[in-house]
Amino acid sequence: MKKVTLIPGDGIGKEISQATLEVLAAAKAPLDFDVVMAGQEAYEKEGAYLPQRLLDSLDESRLALKGPVMTPIGQGFSSINVQLRKKYDLYCNFRPIKAPGPLPLRYEGVNLAIFRENTEDLYAGLEEEVSPEEARSIKVITRQASQRIARAAYDYALRSGRKKVTIVTKANIMKKTDGLFLRACQEVAQDYPSIKTETLLVDNMAMQLVLHPETFDVILTENLYGDILSDLAAGLIGGLGLVPGANLGRDMAIFESVHGTAPDIAGRDMANPTAMLLSACLLLDHIDQKDLAQKIRRALYQVLSDKKNYTQDLGGSLGTRAFTKEVIQCLERMD
Repeated sequence: MKKVTLIPGDGIGKEISQATLEVLAAAKAPLDFDVVMAGQEAYEKEGAYLPQRLLDSLDESRLALKGPVMTPIGQGFSSINVQLRKKYDLYCNFRPIKAPGPLPLRYEGVNLAIFRENTEDLYAGLEEEVSPEEARSIKVITRQASQRIARAAYDYALRSGRKKVTIVTKANIMKKTDGLFLRACQEVAQDYPSIKTETLLVDNMAMQLVLHPETFDVILTENLYGDILSDLAAGLIGGLGLVPGANLGRDMAIFESVHGTAPDIAGRDMANPTAMLLSACLLLDHIDQKDLAQKIRRALYQVLSDKKNYTQDLGGSLGTRAFTKEVIQCLERMD
């Protein structure tokens, strides 16, 4: 059994985490979960957004599955996600964008992967208030961090049979910072002659994703651009409720549903657990349980092939528990 730290999170986190645990149990996943809180509920109960027990669990397991955690907007404590990424040097944010079923989509053939540098850029948190009327944020880009995320993207492309990597920057304006990121990635690209490399400016990239998403394969970009483009790409396949995410470091990995806490529907049996389930599948891939991960993905695909199984975010009426039951029954039929 592989020990995994489970962080249910805030809002709908508990519900989708419970759904995920039930599906993994039905699939006989060899995982032993240590459930630890973080975020708002942890603060209310333990006086810390990142309790020491959570950090101790992560230090031991080096592997986590995480639900959404609340982050205040414009004030308050800094993002729990950003804190964890910086503390454990989880430099690679990986999001595969592919519909987990024949959903009624506007776009066909979307199958891409986004590699986002996860520790630098404006998300380094180097802000200062010069005066009540002026605030500044410092953008940090280093060659080392740029090259290691580039190598992660190209290694994945080679391993997965992908043909093209698109490097996304705004190097025409930010010639020093984005220029360094671009040059560092291009240097790495020379080690992968079988992979086609193209470069796009981030504003053009946003337009091209909407016009021709099927033409992209692997997208390699900086922290802020990657955050925005990941959400845009999720919209192409039905929303963040269908997209998993991974934060990868040298010896630590945290897999997470990338949507928000949705407090308006928390506790109402309305949340779609698909993103959390797919994040668990990425975790299984990571520990060489690929066959089991594919089995769960096939079950999800079959369930989502029938409109009667859609949750409310997809235009249906099925609740979290009923959706989870459908996935489990599908898994049982596969045995």
